[in-house]
Amino acid sequence: MRVFSLVAAVLLAVAPAASAAEIREVTGFGANPGALRMFEYVPDGLPAGRPVVVAMHGCTQDAAGYGNGAGWVELAERSGFTLVLPQQEAANNSSRCFNWFQPGDTTRGQGEAESVAQMVRRAIDDTGADPARVYVTGLSAGGGMTSVLLATYPEMFAGGGVVAGLPFGCATSAVDAFTCMNPGRDLTAAQWGDKVRAASPHQGPRPTLSIWHGTADYTVAPANQREQVEQWTNVHGIPGTPSATDTVAGYPHAVYNDANGRTLVETFEITGMGHGQPIDPGTGAGQCGRAGAYLLDVNICAAAHLSQAWALG
Repeated sequence: MRVFSLVAAVLLAVAPAASAAEIREVTGFGANPGALRMFEYVPDGLPAGRPVVVAMHGCTQDAAGYGNGAGWVELAERSGFTLVLPQQEAANNSSRCFNWFQPGDTTRGQGEAESVAQMVRRAIDDTGADPARVYVTGLSAGGGMTSVLLATYPEMFAGGGVVAGLPFGCATSAVDAFTCMNPGRDLTAAQWGDKVRAASPHQGPRPTLSIWHGTADYTVAPANQREQVEQWTNVHGIPGTPSATDTVAGYPHAVYNDANGRTLVETFEITGMGHGQPIDPGTGAGQCGRAGAYLLDVNICAAAHLSQAWALG
């Protein structure tokens, strides 16, 4: 008996500890009509009723690289929420851009948009997350697909963050997409708003939106930020002029509020920044991210500010 106890003790001592949280692929999350891959980060011991954030990479990036580089993984661990990281495949787009411009991928119930919606449903089921606290964000093509999801599934998302992205309905083909990216497309606020209203049968409240753009972005022209403001202030039925302006970390910031003073749309103009995701590596309050291609250290971390605005902590 004593020998058995000693052997058991040795085995326990050398047995690997329970695996720590890590980015893991999730399969079988639905019909997946857009043929995307789903990755997920769930902090150890995450209780039910916590939020979900969907974060979508830009062209040439992948799920893990963007999740870590933009700071979302560390924020999920720090604040306690489920992180869903969709990944585009080269078979769908040779540059691994989400197809934010293809009607088959940007229509409710179809293609890539529906694949991401299925990922959200799976994440809620798996973690017991709060379906009223689901948010979506993305960079560049991921930002374009964020606009798509906010328009086509407005009942699913409480808010969104578009980084160096584009308004919904700006393009309907790959050729059209380049014109939309630069110099951009100039429509009236009502024309932009009509595109969103036609994208789903939803009649209730719309998601809030935070729009981030570098003033020296020559890939996706900064004019796209203005068009997004026009689109979403029109959808929300609020004035297209700022309710207030200030600076955050030295960068111009504007808010667009409803009659009750609630911010429904906001913009951050990152002066002198090119095409990429604003980050601020470090362990201090408000810091996050790891510098890399299209992950630009400009002393402000967009993910941290979104996390705070969405009260994810």
